[in-house]
Amino acid sequence: MSSYTTYLVETVGTLLGVCVVAWLVLVGARRAGWGRPTGPIELYGRLPLDGRRVIYLVRVGPQVLVVGVGENGFTKLAEVAVTDLPVAPLQQSVVADMVARVVGRGG
Repeated sequence: MSSYTTYLVETVGTLLGVCVVAWLVLVGARRAGWGRPTGPIELYGRLPLDGRRVIYLVRVGPQVLVVGVGENGFTKLAEVAVTDLPVAPLQQSVVADMVARVVGRGG
């Protein structure tokens, strides 16, 4: 084999080895639970407004915060009691109705 062929085979072999090690690390981290939410914070809902703006409902203890996220960062829009939320899992229309009520009441 020529030196160019040897160099190409070594490079491809090294790249495949690095990819396999990265994949194993990611699988191990997922099984270990790294990156999963912990603590008293829970995401109740998400409403994308456009490509760069989103409204989130985040439960922190007994309160649910309505948080707007955009180019300028996070902004707390309102607070809602957990008892005011519907029992069923939130869907986009439920989140939109909740935000409309809270923003209409707070504005």
